[in-house]
Amino acid sequence: MIGDIPRPLTEYPALSGESLWHSLVARAELEPFNAIATGIFILAILHTFSAARFAALAHRVQHRHDETARASGRLPTPSVAAEVLHFFGEVEVVFGLWAVVLAVAMTAYAGWETATHYLNDTVNYTEPLFVVVIMALASTRPVVRFAESGLRLVANAGGGTPAAWWVSILTIGPLLGSLITEPAAMTICALLLARQFYDLEPSAKLKYATLGALFVNVSIGGTLTHFAAPPVLMVARPWGWDTLFMLSHFGWRAAVAIALSTAVYYVVFRRELTALVGHAPVADEEQPDEDVPGAVLLPVPPWVTAAHLLFMAWTVVTSHYPALFLGGFLFFLGFARATGLYQSRIELKTPLLVGFFLAGLVIHGGLQGWWIAPLLGSLSENPLFLGSALLTAVNDNALITYLATLVPNLGDPLKAAVVQGAVVGGGLTVIANAPNPAGQALLGRFFDDAVSPLGLALGALVPTLIAAAMFRFF
Repeated sequence: MIGDIPRPLTEYPALSGESLWHSLVARAELEPFNAIATGIFILAILHTFSAARFAALAHRVQHRHDETARASGRLPTPSVAAEVLHFFGEVEVVFGLWAVVLAVAMTAYAGWETATHYLNDTVNYTEPLFVVVIMALASTRPVVRFAESGLRLVANAGGGTPAAWWVSILTIGPLLGSLITEPAAMTICALLLARQFYDLEPSAKLKYATLGALFVNVSIGGTLTHFAAPPVLMVARPWGWDTLFMLSHFGWRAAVAIALSTAVYYVVFRRELTALVGHAPVADEEQPDEDVPGAVLLPVPPWVTAAHLLFMAWTVVTSHYPALFLGGFLFFLGFARATGLYQSRIELKTPLLVGFFLAGLVIHGGLQGWWIAPLLGSLSENPLFLGSALLTAVNDNALITYLATLVPNLGDPLKAAVVQGAVVGGGLTVIANAPNPAGQALLGRFFDDAVSPLGLALGALVPTLIAAAMFRFF
């Protein structure tokens, strides 16, 4: 009789002098579905990296369809083939699509009850649900205005230029992730960068450098506390790490790395950054209402902003309890409707897509422990740091640190190394850190077709190396 999937890690024989490869082969033989699940996961990752190709192909198919329609004297209409290809080119839906393949394979292998038990009872969807809610709250007009007014004080100290905004957003914004959580910090930083920087049409190199720096800075910027960064949250309770520990062992290094990375990119791109010309500031009362043509939104009263911040605080405090933060979000939607004169449209599409992406990722990631756990357990300190960073690039870093808590007799230096690697590598790919899909979803429109995985990795390389040096050598 086929047992539960995934098989508990305690049921696998411990490493006993044999090589890691032989141990993994033995585990695959003991549970053949391990190889099937990992194979599907690899295909999903490859699909993620090739999403831009599907998007480009969709444009070409639609263009040919339009030309054929005009040649026949018909009005152009959407091409079904182009729409399907465009759907396959949406990074946010990739893991969800392959989760369907995984569910079919699991049903064929172990039966419907096993598949539904895994998808419904085993996988924890708290993080995807939390990201949906916190993204929706953080992207509201009162919250963005509040964050913008705070960062304006810093930017004005540098003259209020686009370069000053760029520096302030990339340094102060990610550190806010230690208080309001990384997904919220990513949402606010991305929205402000879109308005104060990407709208000014910088070069492609500077776009990717900025995106890479943002992803890395947010990944390490949440390490000043023990509750804001998902990979830290996974280990804080089992290993007894509190905020004082995080500040003394991680936080100050992260802050210095963020400042250094931003400074290095500022020096490299100084000429272009200083040449950017910002938009004239728009008064709060002049913001148009997207839902009512010709209408404008009223200035946001302080009590409305305070209410939004309280809803965010409630969501952060209850982040482990979906019933509570989802209930709070429903109350928020009612409050937003009642205060519609001060609200822009509540954006739900992007948060839902990001949540769908993360839900698909945790579905696949929950079946990868059979090879990740023994791999982590077989490495010494420096290789463990490097291995954790590289594994993070192809998996959610919170999963990496969670699996590290299952490795027996992991010493304190090894615990630090695995978490350091997980947060340092969190900017190399879209799937490396939970907030990254939010950043890509909000800023992807500024890149041709879609964000290039290679371009993102190259943009994140320098900040990643600086962060790695700070964590490992200082």
